[in-house]
Amino acid sequence: MGKVYIVGAGPGDVDLLTIKGLRCIECADVILYDRLINKELLAYAKKDAKLIFCGKLPQQHAMIQEQINQTLVDYAQQGYVVTRLKGGDPFVFGRGAEEAGVLAKHQIPFEIVPGITSGIAAPAYAGIPVTHRDLGSSFAMVTGHMQDGKEDAIRWESLAKGIDTIAIYMGVGNLPYIRQQLLKYGRDEKTPVAVIHWGTVSTKQRTVTGTLATIEEIVCVEKIQNPSIILVGKVVTLRETIHWFEENPAQSIQITG
Repeated sequence: MGKVYIVGAGPGDVDLLTIKGLRCIECADVILYDRLINKELLAYAKKDAKLIFCGKLPQQHAMIQEQINQTLVDYAQQGYVVTRLKGGDPFVFGRGAEEAGVLAKHQIPFEIVPGITSGIAAPAYAGIPVTHRDLGSSFAMVTGHMQDGKEDAIRWESLAKGIDTIAIYMGVGNLPYIRQQLLKYGRDEKTPVAVIHWGTVSTKQRTVTGTLATIEEIVCVEKIQNPSIILVGKVVTLRETIHWFEENPAQSIQITG
């Protein structure tokens, strides 16, 4: 019997991968990787490692989830060390728990390796803290992409009235609906909003800001698409003071020893 590591690859900047995540890439016989991981990470794999792309686009799946699950099981049962490389954190809208559940059902050893999630990292790279003692003491992460055929289970009233800062994943396509729900349940239309596209990726990151009243038009004019994080809350105003990355993209830290 082999073993499976379900690894969070972080939000895009290679340097944000954890040390344990790197070790899981280096030791793997088989790596199943998603669309949004930084492909530079695959350079750390063994020369003879088998690399399997299983990324997903809306309505376009290289592999459906059931195939991914079965592939993990098959290779592990053949005695291979398998690393399942997922963008961000595998337990934050990453379906990592579903894959772990399948492995547990088949009595396959596995480990979960957390990663830095984009709901925190993308705002940080845009100069926006998700909490601040004067502007936001509560923070929520929400999916902006509803499952096909299922009713919206998000408690929009609680979010609108009870949470200072909201990070919405995969929500650009549903921005009109998200905006409508927050306004419907009492969020002020003057609430600041940022949309961060390809957060932490030096060659791609773009950030636009506005308010609940204006952000939909701004996103349309600027042609912002997924992958993006939508951040709602007063903390967005701090970007004016502490933005840093887009003007001076972070350079890789060279470690010698």
